[in-house]
Amino acid sequence: MKVLIIGGVAAGTKTAAKLKREHRDYEVTILTKGEDISYAGCGLPYYVGDVIHDRAELIVNTPESFSNLTGVVVKNRTEVTALDREKKTVLAKDLATGEETEYAYDKLVIAVGADPVKPPLPGLDLEGVYFMRTPADAITLRDAVEAGKVKRVVIVGGGFIGLELAENLQAQGAKVSIIDMAPQVLPGFDPELAEYVENHLADRGIMAFTGTKLAGVEGENGHVTKVLTEKRGMKADTVILSMGIRPNTAFLADSGLEMFKGTICVDEHLQTNDPDIYAVGDCAFTRNRQTGNKAWSPLGSSANMEGRVAARVIAGEDVTYTGVFGTSIAQLPGLNVGRTGLTETAAKDMGIDAESVVLITDDKAHYYPGASTFIIKLIAEKGTKKLLGVQVLGAGAVDKVVDICVMAIAMNATLNDMESLDFAYAPPFSTAIHPLVNAVNVLLNKMDGRLASITPAEYKAGAAEGYKVMDVSLSPSIDGAPYIDLTKINGEVPGFGKDEKILVVCNKGKRAYLTQNRLKYYGYTNTVVLEGGNIFTDVKA
Repeated sequence: MKVLIIGGVAAGTKTAAKLKREHRDYEVTILTKGEDISYAGCGLPYYVGDVIHDRAELIVNTPESFSNLTGVVVKNRTEVTALDREKKTVLAKDLATGEETEYAYDKLVIAVGADPVKPPLPGLDLEGVYFMRTPADAITLRDAVEAGKVKRVVIVGGGFIGLELAENLQAQGAKVSIIDMAPQVLPGFDPELAEYVENHLADRGIMAFTGTKLAGVEGENGHVTKVLTEKRGMKADTVILSMGIRPNTAFLADSGLEMFKGTICVDEHLQTNDPDIYAVGDCAFTRNRQTGNKAWSPLGSSANMEGRVAARVIAGEDVTYTGVFGTSIAQLPGLNVGRTGLTETAAKDMGIDAESVVLITDDKAHYYPGASTFIIKLIAEKGTKKLLGVQVLGAGAVDKVVDICVMAIAMNATLNDMESLDFAYAPPFSTAIHPLVNAVNVLLNKMDGRLASITPAEYKAGAAEGYKVMDVSLSPSIDGAPYIDLTKINGEVPGFGKDEKILVVCNKGKRAYLTQNRLKYYGYTNTVVLEGGNIFTDVKA
């Protein structure tokens, strides 16, 4: 069997390595136009920030080491320019010599990845404009940082890579701003979570200007001096374009392969509409396991898993790629963020009757050194109570909450399935009732009518209009609001009528819920708790 793989990095090399492990006799060849065949793309921001010190750590394998390790033939700096499906060949150019060669295949795997979007705007070829896609990009930027050339940075794009770069460049002493034409940073999060992150970044000195479209870059003596937007100009000596990526599939335009917006459509076997051609990684259009809809997941994790499945299929196994949930995670200054599954916005757009809750909970035993909090937004379907998605913010291990929810969604778990699970507990790691189970219990209370509450998004939309604020924090924390000590409520509360609309607010939400329970007992009929308290939402009396 002659297997030809176009592209390396994550998906291509994983496919090749797995194929040779399964069938040492297969003739497997990788053609890749880059100098490097396998590198840590997700680690690039951390090299820029000197978290990863040695540039050699970015290179997972050289062409020589990979070939020696696996037996795969590697031809780097070789760009495929055409595909002939009838002849089962590709035409490739040696970028060093310009010589063209035809390569035949029995099975073809397309793993060409994607390149950064570079819009046709003035000034993007000036010195001081960077992308962040390859080790060379990261090395060049860090060299500029170490040379003292990077002092005022504008990052164009508020996705995970842009935010990770913001953290790392700020840690190196740069003044960093972010612009994004979208209404929020962190696509894939609900707006109120994204707004919280934007405010957190601002408190750390990183300003995010959303709804702001790049118009161009100006410079003097060939170097960046200003970023132009449709709203204002911004002084800068460095611009990093992190506006998204575009699959490298232009050479396939007339191939007859089914495509969607540059991505290659594949089935559950990673197979295209040509039974002898597969696509994996950032150029493949796969599916969302939760919804069944087509999905694009340009992540190193997806690329590796897709490559492994494609190799097993080519080797004759009857296996399928089950798809993605949109799981993602990032480390920001003093705050980790993660998500999986459907957002509340997406669920409602799909016509799902969804309910959500936002709560602030301890991430481990509150008395243990280093304890902090999680902000968890949990979404479930009202009728079935099936878990739909989660979003988590916190200084600690948000990944453990996200990963549990990945498994729960994959297993079609309901909130009731999750409320008494025997999760690991010891003070350094968790709370006695796991933080996620705490969130599950609160959402169940809300669904079952034991908690009457409004979400931060509902508060912002005016749901608390006409309500009188009752501050029940450990100590007074809302200017102008009457303060009530929960422990002293033993009957009617002076100043609050039993039929009066009352918004009960504390710092996190739990104390407000306890107050609501006590108020109900004493005949108060119209109270609502503000989820997440005034730590998450700026409450006005």
